[in-house]
Amino acid sequence: MEMRTSQRGRDLLDGARSFARRPGLLARLFAPGFGKILDQIDEALVTGAIHATLPDGSRRTLGGRAPGFVCQVELRSWNALVRLATNGSIGWYQAWEAGEWASPDPVPLFALFMANGSELGDTGRAHGPFRWAARFAHWLNRNTHAGAQKNISAHYDLGNDFYAAWLDPTMSYSSALAVAEDGLEAAQRRKWDALALRLGNPAGVLEIGCGWGGLAGFLSSRGSAVTAISLSDAQLAWARERHPGVEFRKQDYRDTAGRYDAVVSVEMVEALGREYWPAFMDCIARNLSPGGRAAIQYISMRDEFFEAYARSADFIQAYIFPGGLLIRTSEFRRLAEERGLIWQDQRDFGLDYAETLKSWRENFDAAEREGRLPQGFDRRFCDLWRYYLMYCEGGFRGGGIDVHQVTLVKQGESE
Repeated sequence: MEMRTSQRGRDLLDGARSFARRPGLLARLFAPGFGKILDQIDEALVTGAIHATLPDGSRRTLGGRAPGFVCQVELRSWNALVRLATNGSIGWYQAWEAGEWASPDPVPLFALFMANGSELGDTGRAHGPFRWAARFAHWLNRNTHAGAQKNISAHYDLGNDFYAAWLDPTMSYSSALAVAEDGLEAAQRRKWDALALRLGNPAGVLEIGCGWGGLAGFLSSRGSAVTAISLSDAQLAWARERHPGVEFRKQDYRDTAGRYDAVVSVEMVEALGREYWPAFMDCIARNLSPGGRAAIQYISMRDEFFEAYARSADFIQAYIFPGGLLIRTSEFRRLAEERGLIWQDQRDFGLDYAETLKSWRENFDAAEREGRLPQGFDRRFCDLWRYYLMYCEGGFRGGGIDVHQVTLVKQGESE
């Protein structure tokens, strides 16, 4: 008898159904003709190479004309190319899930596509009605007040026991800084130190999107009165138990109005969507005292890729972070400066995020192998999560996405 499907993680998996597009009968009949996409990829690969085994058993190398990322891909069905050509990264994941392609290590493949993104153009993005369907499904997940609560719960309320099984002891679900041989926890604490240095020694701090409270607790231990907000019930329960010196609130950033010497936010703004970036900057400007400082850590998409990326929806938006969108730094900076926030000391450290993701994946694999993942997550969900970590790692290694810290200073004399 078939086992009943696990319930944990179902909100993410079920939410992605509106993005699923199966190859139609006509597409499947003519699937071998989609081999021409291999020619397009071959021509576009300026650096790196794909060593491919095709469905008929033949072998082909794509690229290979200049050093770069090198990967092995077994293309088991032409349907995989149909999915890629019509539904982009969403279709490519669905093909992987269906067993239509495989690789001993997909990370270099994802990195290769990012590194050659300008030349590949729309090769890995949804087209025609698939693009419009994905965009509409993404629009349905937009972060209105009700939508934000639903989207945050789908991802962050998977369970504290789930995240604790593979995050480091600080429970930091964001990029570490200067990842080195002393391990991920030490690198996460270096990230905290760098953010604290940007803030100075503020009497009062607002954290927008506090996660499990580690950074808020750290800033509180340095003598600041910290108010921290989140929409995740699970994260807030964890944080309140472990950091009693912090005032944790279940509150939307749009509803936050106070006066603080400093504001900090770490990788929260990517969850909002482009239409809500102005409201995020309004929140910072509204809550900062004159002369106050905000330390922001955020993830960006390369400027030249951004518009094509924003016109549709990708695998991450469909399956992992509903309603989200990576930041366009030039636009983000303009929004800040329009509100009297001076942009200072931007630091970029994308390769540290790649190493952070690699550590998370190794921890996740070990937890699954040793039976330390909590009950209720089925094989499909675990495979999805591993793919997500590999996909993101490849993106950072390929340079298409990056992570940054920046200081925003509110114009005016401090009171």
